[in-house]
Amino acid sequence: MNKEKLRIVSSCQIAKDTVEMVLENDYISKHATPGQFVHLTVDGHTLRRPISIADINREQQTITILFKIIGSGTKRLAAYQVGEYVDALGPSGNGFQLENHSGATILLVGGGIGVPPLYNLGKALAAKGINIISVLGFQTGDYVFYEGKFKALGQTIIVTNDGSYGEKGFVTDVLDDLDFDRYYTCGPVPMLQAITTKLKGKDGYISLEERMGCGVGACFACVIPVNDGNGYKKICKDGPVFHAEEVAL
Repeated sequence: MNKEKLRIVSSCQIAKDTVEMVLENDYISKHATPGQFVHLTVDGHTLRRPISIADINREQQTITILFKIIGSGTKRLAAYQVGEYVDALGPSGNGFQLENHSGATILLVGGGIGVPPLYNLGKALAAKGINIISVLGFQTGDYVFYEGKFKALGQTIIVTNDGSYGEKGFVTDVLDDLDFDRYYTCGPVPMLQAITTKLKGKDGYISLEERMGCGVGACFACVIPVNDGNGYKKICKDGPVFHAEEVAL
């Protein structure tokens, strides 16, 4: 993990309160893997913002991040202009496991801003010829993004809480009829709890969204207990990806 300067190549709103930003940096674009994040400094704010990497283009030396405008920090980040630079630590954390998928069908389940890292993962798996099924949950149709990108990877089901777009309900409501070998999921903790409960016994991995302090494992601000009762894991350093049965949500 390095401290890097990333130049903003593009920035635009792609759904309600949701910004897509493309950042240019040789080191991070070269070394980042699906599931990792960048820890960004935002002007006027003490703590960095952890934002997952939604896409990597090694040829153009860029990464893509998506974030939701939910407070003063992300509002300020959204105001940055093309050509400006953002200070970041990265690539940070441990990402998704990509090996041992030969002939497998992989289920991706994302909720809200937990969707972006699954796109990066899905692209990497699809490039290996792996069958992808994606279930993406959003509050309403106004928040839906990347539907076309996921459909290019395989079967994609959109679910909204109010039924204003796609299926009505929660992501767990559409899982019963899906046949898959392993699942990967990212989203708010209540969603992860519901999914791991419903899919108990299935091989799966979760990626946790969490506010962080230092982002390098020194401050213990983002710990989670492990299921064997033997202490804690640091989400920023040991995660954000864990086996579904490794940690206690």
